[in-house]
Amino acid sequence: MTAPVSPSPPDPAQTVLASLIERLRPALHRYCARMMGASVEGEDVVQDALLKAAEAWSEAGPGENPDGWLFRIAHNAALDALRRRSRRAAFEGEGHIDMAPQQRTDFDPLGARASLQILARLPVAQRSAVTLRDVLDFSVEEIGQMLDLSLPAVKGLLQRGRQRLAGIAGEPAELRAPPLSKVERERLEIYVARFNAHDFDAVRAMLAEDVRLDLVNRLQLRGRDKVAPYFGRYDVATHWRCAVGTVDGRPAVLMLDAQDAGGRPLYFVTLEWRGGEIVAIRDFLFARYVLESAEIATSEG
Repeated sequence: MTAPVSPSPPDPAQTVLASLIERLRPALHRYCARMMGASVEGEDVVQDALLKAAEAWSEAGPGENPDGWLFRIAHNAALDALRRRSRRAAFEGEGHIDMAPQQRTDFDPLGARASLQILARLPVAQRSAVTLRDVLDFSVEEIGQMLDLSLPAVKGLLQRGRQRLAGIAGEPAELRAPPLSKVERERLEIYVARFNAHDFDAVRAMLAEDVRLDLVNRLQLRGRDKVAPYFGRYDVATHWRCAVGTVDGRPAVLMLDAQDAGGRPLYFVTLEWRGGEIVAIRDFLFARYVLESAEIATSEG
């Protein structure tokens, strides 16, 4: 009789990496969202950075400072994304030392309170330094190591970034994103009405054959047959209701607690369409941190 094969023990290195990612993922998103100026794009960058981190981990490991190592990968991934988005990459020109008197480089509440849209108006390097110091509370020394800059250079970035933020705070508010188009609203309203009625057979009928599901931070599926069971869990969960809205100006399905009529959305779902069919679903149930700094608007009064 053949002895049963024992399961392979987990790889200790991969276990350490998984633990590091679980601990830092919300903070990584806070950083990347502010670098990109949008929550969803920030999560895209986080996912890209984590793939790169997994490759680098298997090759050389993180060294003596795993947190800084992972943030540096996320920083570089954000710069790559900004370049792909054809924004001016200002980081290379921001490393010089200011000769002006230095203001304090401890925590600045203005930087911590600034919205994604306000921070996005800073040059990339200033945005990076202010976010790492004033939002994520890294020391000036740690920021210098992550960004490969001298301490005076980091202090200069913080000084200029904070001065710019103070100036922006006194400027007129930016124009809001345009409202949803008629087609966008009608599609979302149909989806939301069917979801809230628990008519999930009708919801499934909206799916394209090649529909993709990204249950962010959990799993990815492709094809109607594989994606359709996803709605079964919502069918038995009576504590959710949804509403038409926007997240950072983008159409979204806002997920709310059915028992809390005036409550803030707890997470959201985005849908991509081809004609009248849903071709992609991104559900942020397991990545609620993405909503932390987003600008949310709902159609409900």
